[in-house]
Amino acid sequence: MSVLVGNNTRLIIQGITGTEGSFHGSQIKEYGTNLVGGVTPRKGGQEALGVPVFNSVQEAKAETDCNTSVIFVPPAFAAGAVIEAVEAGLELVICITEGIPAADMVKVNHKIKDLPTRLVGPNCPGVISPGKAKVGIMPGFIHEPGIIGVVSRSGTLTYEAVHQLVAAGLGQSTSVGIGGDPIIGTTFIDMLSLFADDDETEGIVMIGEIGGTAEEEAAQWVIDNNLQKPIVAFIAGQTAPPGRRMGHAGAIIAGGKGTAAEKVTSLETAGIHVVKSPADIGKAMAEATNTK
Repeated sequence: MSVLVGNNTRLIIQGITGTEGSFHGSQIKEYGTNLVGGVTPRKGGQEALGVPVFNSVQEAKAETDCNTSVIFVPPAFAAGAVIEAVEAGLELVICITEGIPAADMVKVNHKIKDLPTRLVGPNCPGVISPGKAKVGIMPGFIHEPGIIGVVSRSGTLTYEAVHQLVAAGLGQSTSVGIGGDPIIGTTFIDMLSLFADDDETEGIVMIGEIGGTAEEEAAQWVIDNNLQKPIVAFIAGQTAPPGRRMGHAGAIIAGGKGTAAEKVTSLETAGIHVVKSPADIGKAMAEATNTK
């Protein structure tokens, strides 16, 4: 059983006829993901990437029985695209778009908070269950099926962690980029809960960064729920000066909160092994799972 995406995924691409949607969509399809359609308003009836294009997600759902959407829509329209997918009753919506205004995401999260649809992102690389399905912009070839769940706020560092895990012979069960924006759908806690219940996941890599309190809250969740699977964590931005945004909209130390030191302390208190360099992730995870 895969986490989030897998052999049961029936995917549509919102923005399939755009530059990003067609480029990444072709790689998604090439990976073997079950792409069943696409959505671009006013282009319904056309075909793209060998699948039908619909004017709305509602139409796509009725015709294809899709259960998952990936969004490659410009920032001004992306929040509306998420809400459209949610209202159509899709199970999973993965929003790749970067630069969505925070006010728009407040409305999105208010809309979806009591609904069953899960949102991953925005501003994220997506989700991959190696060998089963890839829904996002990550290079599929660097991943290998395995036993470690990866959850990360940073796209690039996700790829480094994946490389390390493959080199250590561990591979990944599922790798999820949750996004670096201040307001996101799926959180560290959500993913830790899913990985905790997944029989294919024997260990977890968690990549955080400065800013916000998501890592501290995740550490407390691990304590409260007595999570026994080994977790290796890395916090990016340890040398960042307070008050300066680093890379992501959410990576800023403000009001004395969100420092790397605070996060490391919280994680270690929860029994999580925090590495000082991303180059140590694979080795630490191999030791934690007793796999050399």
